[in-house]
Amino acid sequence: MAKSDTKSETARKPRTPSKTSSAASAQARSARRPAVAKTETPYHHGALREALLQAAERVLERDGLSGLTLRAVAREAGVSHAAPTHHFGDLTGLLSELAAVGFRQFNAAMASSCDAATTPLERALARPKAYVAYAQAHPGMYGIMFRTERLDYSRPSLHEAAEASFAGLANAIGMMRQEQISEDSLTLNQGAAIARAWSMVHGFTMLLLDGRLEDILGRLPEGTTAEQLLEAMLTAPITAKLPA
Repeated sequence: MAKSDTKSETARKPRTPSKTSSAASAQARSARRPAVAKTETPYHHGALREALLQAAERVLERDGLSGLTLRAVAREAGVSHAAPTHHFGDLTGLLSELAAVGFRQFNAAMASSCDAATTPLERALARPKAYVAYAQAHPGMYGIMFRTERLDYSRPSLHEAAEASFAGLANAIGMMRQEQISEDSLTLNQGAAIARAWSMVHGFTMLLLDGRLEDILGRLPEGTTAEQLLEAMLTAPITAKLPA
């Protein structure tokens, strides 16, 4: 009887799985698990803000303003979707800070071109040429810098960068007119000179970016570039025949 009980007990004992079968089961379980989400890129606080702005610039230049969202920027930077909101509040905040970056880049490009000029004529042409060159190299950034309805100019960084840009323009016009121009108080003639110069270069830039100058360039002598056309505009004497 004892022998019979022992056999019965032995039959009821579960078999211990072999090491081979355990490993196979583990591999099968691992294969069934969902893929682990991509690890977020670690940044310390200051670097994350800068990384988000750099990511926003890449998205803007690649996908245009319509493709620039807080989620797209977070995805581009490899961080959580909450990160842009934490640093900029909303899309208007992000666009405003990005426009401030654009104005700083813009101002630096024009200052550098003026520093490199060696003759009075080169200095006079350096700023408008750099203006157009920046817009051609960074059309997305240039575009949002002048989208006033999408920006919050109460943000100090944007206000200061935009004011610095205007100061540079006013100073350049003052040098051409050989007079000191105050940024806060302009005479009518000074305001007209600033508006004329800005209208000419900004209008030329927008026509160029929109491809609207191709027809004119196509009618000019072969090999004439947009820069040469701009230079001719800027150096042509302003003559106006007023009615008697």
